[in-house]
Amino acid sequence: MITLPITHFVAAWAFLAMNVATPGPNVLNTIATAIGSGRRAALGAALGTGLGVALWCLGMVLGVAAVLAAFPIARGVMTLIAAGLLLWFASRYLRKARVGFRLRAHGPLPAPTPLDGAAGRRARDGLLRAVSILLANPKALTTWLTLTALFPIARAAPQDIALLCLGSCVISASIHTVYAVAFSSRAAARAYVNAAPAINLGVGLFFAGFALTLVAWHPGFG
Repeated sequence: MITLPITHFVAAWAFLAMNVATPGPNVLNTIATAIGSGRRAALGAALGTGLGVALWCLGMVLGVAAVLAAFPIARGVMTLIAAGLLLWFASRYLRKARVGFRLRAHGPLPAPTPLDGAAGRRARDGLLRAVSILLANPKALTTWLTLTALFPIARAAPQDIALLCLGSCVISASIHTVYAVAFSSRAAARAYVNAAPAINLGVGLFFAGFALTLVAWHPGFG
């Protein structure tokens, strides 16, 4: 049985879901795999993304838990870092939205083309590629630095950490499964590209609001 309120898990998973669903190396990889290699390889990439997220979760949560236990003041420092990262995320997405709206003003954007060598990739190949991209993805590092500030790791029991990582894995794999199925057709890929500016605008505003809320809720900054 978990020891933390479910609201902590919901907040962490909501932030993760928003981050996983927005354009980035792994999303583009899943889309490109679906377009160039078909649904089976893309589903392998979706599973690989879920497994990679679980590895990040275990590594970051267990490591940060040890730091917080030794240095309680690190919690406040991590909150400020997380807020800064969220504002940085927000600025990048808002900038992408501005550029996207400008480009779209000249007409519909073309659908993305497959990555070189994508054709003929099997499910196992898609899985391994997705895991390797995620483990080397700097976006994943900054995401989990933020999540370790959102989630009360110092008070988390082993079952809490297990649930957090399992839920993160399922959420990430599920979101990428939707991409894998949806973008098996070129028409869907074209629709996604043209909707990207509005998506980036919404995500940028979400991250900016999350940063302000994170600082406002922290007892040391209230």
